[in-house]
Amino acid sequence: MRFAADVSDLELADYQRAVRLLLRHPLITASWPDAKALPRVRRFASVLRVDLAEAFGYRLELHGATARLVRTADALDPDRPAVSRTGRPFDRRRYAYLSLCLAVLGRAGVQIMLSELADAVAGDANRIGGLGLDPDTGADRRAFVDAVAWLEERGVLVLADGSSAAWAGDPGSGEALYDVARDAVLSLFRPPRVLQHVESVTALLDRQAGSSGNAERRAAAQAARRAAVERPVVYYPDVSPEIGNHLRGQALPADLARLTGLRLERRAEGVLLVDTAGWSAERFPGTGSVAQAAILLAVEMADRAQDPDGRRNRRMPVPDPAERRADLVRDVDAGLPAATLILPEETSAVVVPDAEQHRLPLVTDSFLRETTADILRRYGSAFGAAWHADPDRLRTEAVALLARFGAVIVVPGGVLVRPLVGRYRNTVAEIKQRALF
Repeated sequence: MRFAADVSDLELADYQRAVRLLLRHPLITASWPDAKALPRVRRFASVLRVDLAEAFGYRLELHGATARLVRTADALDPDRPAVSRTGRPFDRRRYAYLSLCLAVLGRAGVQIMLSELADAVAGDANRIGGLGLDPDTGADRRAFVDAVAWLEERGVLVLADGSSAAWAGDPGSGEALYDVARDAVLSLFRPPRVLQHVESVTALLDRQAGSSGNAERRAAAQAARRAAVERPVVYYPDVSPEIGNHLRGQALPADLARLTGLRLERRAEGVLLVDTAGWSAERFPGTGSVAQAAILLAVEMADRAQDPDGRRNRRMPVPDPAERRADLVRDVDAGLPAATLILPEETSAVVVPDAEQHRLPLVTDSFLRETTADILRRYGSAFGAAWHADPDRLRTEAVALLARFGAVIVVPGGVLVRPLVGRYRNTVAEIKQRALF
């Protein structure tokens, strides 16, 4: 056994729960995600440090009442944004306010007033062109409150007195006093490089690779394990041949089963880690109208892509992933404060192998619109009046959900159907009848 070697069989399930907990919540505090999380991690801290470093190249840090899993990123991921308590993804403004809040808290004492935090963040924000913060402006105040609430939810800020809700409604009519969890603040913001030296976001992905064959194989094995636990599904054409070899190997399923307690499912097209423990932040199939529409669309798309009557479907080449990465990098780099950059003598870029060229079935937007309308007709009682009034929104959100899970690729005019959709081809939907009494 390469992992959990010092963990007894009686404790193995608890150890695997701690691994899953850290993979889902890289920041753990005394209250986040719950009061039991930190003791579970501390119980196996020494073994977790070794195993997570060897298996994934991650670093586990414990300071006071905080545990932080410092992960290694292989690529930019636009599908896991920070979200507000209402479920709204953070935009640039909210991310900027969150970063400025951390900067202010880093030089603050053990307590801070909400108005004091707002004034300090506003002072910094107003010196940044195109940002600014006016607490009397509704949009700015809501964005700032979302950033503070994100920190409060994770136990970085702990309400000691007053009410943040009253201040959020009207800064002049309420106040709140927060205790600052210093350990959490320092653990949360620890950039691996001096940010003034970062010419592009790709520099944050750069890391030194070993020159020996053993070091390269070890790095490829770690990247394969990271891909399996971080992505909903991993297709072989989406990774380099070296990583693909490890994904196809016999050691990977045993390693991940030992570490996480989950089973790796392997198909001809790729692999996925089957979530039988409910550890993922978002699951598919899931609950809710959008998730229900997504699975029903997947069933129809699977039949369309493999028509039993032999109807031929148009197939298109997969978009070049290098172009998609380049577009995302440009979007992120557009926010870099160029005036403060201090460029080093040399900058290196991350080189990611292009995916293998292959073609996938195309399902057109018109088919998706017709299918969504048919789903609303057939399963009308399962969807609320708002969805019936706006079927295009239901279609758009359902397709976006499928794209996040690697089931489709959105292209102009429709979507390309990926092999994961075939998993749900024979799914049968039933509407539960509500009891009359």
